[in-house]
Amino acid sequence: MVEPVDAWWRRRQWSRGVPVPYAVGEFRAAWESYPVLVRQYHPEWNHGVVLTQVPPAAEVLLTWECDVGHVFVATPAEQRGRPGRERRRSVWCPECAVQAQPQRWPVLPDDWPDAVPAPQRVVRATGRQTLPAAPARGVPAGAVASNRNRPRRTGDRRPSVPRTICPKTPRVPSGDAFTSVCAPATASAVEADLRAALIERFDFTFDRNAIKLDRPFFDHVEAWPDIVLPELRVAIEYDSTGRHGLEHVGPRQETDRRKDRAVRAVGWEVVRIRTGRLPALGPYDLQVSGISKRTVEQLVDTLRDLRGSLFVDAYAR
Repeated sequence: MVEPVDAWWRRRQWSRGVPVPYAVGEFRAAWESYPVLVRQYHPEWNHGVVLTQVPPAAEVLLTWECDVGHVFVATPAEQRGRPGRERRRSVWCPECAVQAQPQRWPVLPDDWPDAVPAPQRVVRATGRQTLPAAPARGVPAGAVASNRNRPRRTGDRRPSVPRTICPKTPRVPSGDAFTSVCAPATASAVEADLRAALIERFDFTFDRNAIKLDRPFFDHVEAWPDIVLPELRVAIEYDSTGRHGLEHVGPRQETDRRKDRAVRAVGWEVVRIRTGRLPALGPYDLQVSGISKRTVEQLVDTLRDLRGSLFVDAYAR
């Protein structure tokens, strides 16, 4: 049962029989990969309880403040699960997320009345907070969504588009590396620097950007690692939390794990370079502060551990 932080803390004191049930820093590893949540949390608003004293699965109401200044209440599970698939800062705050929803003006019939009566205040109740409700999709602000007197017209409903496999994937055997036209272009300067550092040291084939899979991964039967090394059958990924702290955190970690399983299923190995205090997902992942000469040396040593020093050094320039 969800309860306020002061009641939750007293109950844990009683159940454990100690004045401090959880030491400061006990859950640091669980929260360090969420820099946005660390910034939003204020111990003085939560009866002095530090964030690293709160288990991620605790059913406790905590007070947070977003970057804009909205103060709201949410559980640890709600905050850790907010990023989803959207890539904007407002997803960390429920009030900002409501305000960020676009208001679309509908196409009304000719006999629609000019004056719309002002409705009563509509609120969205969450059980812990009361915020102004977002207007329904297709209804202007201040109007009540109603289809009672609205005639049905052709084209009101958008036809569902089935998700299909990209037809541009070439017919190559599973596990082969190839150049895919569906792969997105490299948008990170750090990935380009890492690639340049490897090109300077090794004579690998760097013109491939995809790996053929034996099962669909979302809409494709191919994976697009940041760097593909066909000679070693090793895929290198560079992971950071991004500008808004949304990348590779929360539910997106499971997507990374799913991608790694799909790549390993066709005989490849994955090495992830994890920055921003992101936890390691695989046995060969590197947790570093950034790309440097030391990071490149660690990566080379990992490749030697994977495929053997003699084989890797055979491609040295």
